[in-house]
Amino acid sequence: MLRKIIQIDSETCNGCGLCASACHEGAIGMVNGKAKLLRDDYCDGLGNCLPVCPVNAISFIEREAVSEPASRLHQWPVQIKLAPLNGPYLENADLLIAADCAAYACGNFHSAYMKDKITFIGCPKLDGVDYSEKLTEILKQNNLRSVTVVRMEVPCCAGIEQAVQRAVQNSGKGLPFRSVTLSVQGDLLKESAIQTAEGE
Repeated sequence: MLRKIIQIDSETCNGCGLCASACHEGAIGMVNGKAKLLRDDYCDGLGNCLPVCPVNAISFIEREAVSEPASRLHQWPVQIKLAPLNGPYLENADLLIAADCAAYACGNFHSAYMKDKITFIGCPKLDGVDYSEKLTEILKQNNLRSVTVVRMEVPCCAGIEQAVQRAVQNSGKGLPFRSVTLSVQGDLLKESAIQTAEGE
């Protein structure tokens, strides 16, 4: 899409790095001693970098640039604690239940995991609750197609996977259930389908 974005004159740039420090979005980095726009989609077009450049090597242009991806969130609220037990958006939906941290660790979380899914998030350690009872009711009261849990590799995230697994079992529906584990850097470590006995 055509939008306002910065450009950096590498000939004029003296490599001071002030622009990279001023860019709160992380769009600018230092490469071989010169400032460089690293990510079009990170540049917000506000120009915090312009006034700090001592040699006026940065300017605005309007050009085709990658835009920030659109949100894949289909409903509100997203916190498990706040989620209603039923709702029209849950009818024939694929449900994603994610650990809070997962979306921050994985840069393409929306497109990789949230696309075409209803998303609920939580952290059993932070909230200090066992989500399994509420999730069981959500699964029982709605006609869902599948459940996916996305968690981090850290031990505290085991609680959310266990709660979802218990909920799927206790719902008695034998729903397809997939578990995804991400590294603390947001990389996929493990993905598996978990078998649950119907009516347990």
